[in-house]
Amino acid sequence: MHSIEKFLAAKTYAVAGASARTHKYGYKVFKALLAAGRETYPLNPVTEEIEGHKAYPKIADLPIVPEALSIITPPEVTRQVIADAIEAGVKHIWMQPGAEHEQASESEREAGINVIDDGSCILVLLARQS
Repeated sequence: MHSIEKFLAAKTYAVAGASARTHKYGYKVFKALLAAGRETYPLNPVTEEIEGHKAYPKIADLPIVPEALSIITPPEVTRQVIADAIEAGVKHIWMQPGAEHEQASESEREAGINVIDDGSCILVLLARQS
């Protein structure tokens, strides 16, 4: 199974960089996963709620460990998000365009995580599926 198929086959998701601002990419990814019927948790350290869903500051604060994590953060933030994801036991990580961090990707692969960091966009794939 291709790495994107593995990511999309997950049961639970989190979106690091989810935003309450509707023009932001983090908002669009969070909404697209919800619209696709996926159990999805927003991660944002400065927002309390997004679209009626409680937002969590970091992965360790979630009520569950998500199987898959979509990251929409600046690369300098991505590194810490990935360290937290590895520690929590996340199985699939998709760094959206602009969030990629090469050293963090290496750490993910060494930890046995399914990594997508090739510049592909989850919004494009979810749109194709609907």
